[in-house]
Amino acid sequence: MRELLLTWFRENGRDLPWRRTTDPYAILVSEVMLQQTQVERVIPRWHAWLQRWPTAAALAAATPADAIREWQGLGYNRRAVNLHRAARTVARHGWPDDLTELPGVGPYTADAVAAFAFGRSVLPVDVNVRRVQGRTGMTFDPECAQALMDLGATICLARVPRCGACPVAAACPSRGRRYEPLRRQSRFEGSFRQRRAATLRLVTERARPLADLDTDAVRSLHRDGLVSIAGETVALPG
Repeated sequence: MRELLLTWFRENGRDLPWRRTTDPYAILVSEVMLQQTQVERVIPRWHAWLQRWPTAAALAAATPADAIREWQGLGYNRRAVNLHRAARTVARHGWPDDLTELPGVGPYTADAVAAFAFGRSVLPVDVNVRRVQGRTGMTFDPECAQALMDLGATICLARVPRCGACPVAAACPSRGRRYEPLRRQSRFEGSFRQRRAATLRLVTERARPLADLDTDAVRSLHRDGLVSIAGETVALPG
């Protein structure tokens, strides 16, 4: 099964720009962007981010406000703050052995950077890797990481897998199965997330009087480090 998977990947693997580098900063940026955003949307934003801040030191020298503004449109803006904090940590102290010490970096992101940037023998297990391993009943080695990710993203889909196009279907005990839909995220329209996003968009344009804004949204954004409050004025963090 392993060889079938790797042969398929050599012919069908996605040509993603962050796969052409071993720069840990560039890979970290891609992984953070990909946490909640689709690949197609991430690619141009990843290029733009690296053009503006090509190194961790360059991002560290920027303000959190700069990072938040550049992040607009990707959603889940706290990722920008954490990425900026991580860059400052790296600029001051270098890359830690335990990458989960970096702000906003959990076990999967740490494993991905460790494997793809530092060449460590670890398998980063994201939702796609976990799905393929669970359905095949196989445990794959780190060399299969990107192949598993692509198989899960393009063939072994969450609800209706494309078993007819799967390179390992013949040996897969789950071949032909269909799956219940996953729990969907709550609607954005009319949600508190929408209120937060609208409030942050206003503050991104310019500092605003607190009285002119959604107070609950401001408090929530402030807790996440996305805005600062000075007296009765709300602004992006300096």
